[in-house]
Amino acid sequence: MDISTVIGLVLCVAAVIGSILAGGDMAAFIDIPSVIVVGLGVIGATFTKWPMEMVKNVSNIAMKAIFSDPANPLETIEEIGKLAEIARRESVFALEKQPIDDAFIKKAMTLAADNRPPEVISSILQMEIDSVEERHKVGADMFQGMADDGPAFGMIGTLIGLVIMLGNLSDQAAIGPAMAVALLTTFYGACIANIFCNPIKNKLQIRSKMEITKMTIVIAGTLGIVAGENPRLIKEKLNSFLPPAERITEDDGGGE
Repeated sequence: MDISTVIGLVLCVAAVIGSILAGGDMAAFIDIPSVIVVGLGVIGATFTKWPMEMVKNVSNIAMKAIFSDPANPLETIEEIGKLAEIARRESVFALEKQPIDDAFIKKAMTLAADNRPPEVISSILQMEIDSVEERHKVGADMFQGMADDGPAFGMIGTLIGLVIMLGNLSDQAAIGPAMAVALLTTFYGACIANIFCNPIKNKLQIRSKMEITKMTIVIAGTLGIVAGENPRLIKEKLNSFLPPAERITEDDGGGE
């Protein structure tokens, strides 16, 4: 579980609810017509923009921002280093028999064990990266669309409320409450965009970049293995993908 996502959502909701309770009545911020125009409007626009098979996966995509385990480049580099040592000690063909949980690393080692040319290995694995990146982009784009639609339908609801209010100016006492209700749709739209959709979109983009970095490390490591490079040298090269503070500095062996 990504605890930072949970903490962020809880803090945002608590900040909004806390400020409401500190300065007014919670019931004043609940208006069913406003919920309908913003909620159904965002849902309807999402269905209009995207095919059904993608819309059905919105909840699963959102859950990835909370429950997905982030890619760990350090673990990937360590695993590639161990596989490089096996290939150097035995042969590259031994890689195909190694128990590997990660599907992408398994595919890379299978290609290496098949004695494919480096350019073929790189091309096949890069196509996999491009496919993953495109799928991730679609999920982030969906939440970006909802983040844009929330305030837009909030403004539509506000305009509807203002039209109704201006049509009943004869009742001066009703103008204040009517204006408050009209502004609630803008409030709902802003909450949808800034508490949920934009943060989830950003987290999905970060997770995608981390996954792509891990996959790029696998490609670089696999090409080093195929080239017969020293395992220590391979790990040193892969370290360049990491920030200096996170790089592996200990001597892991793998000498000549």
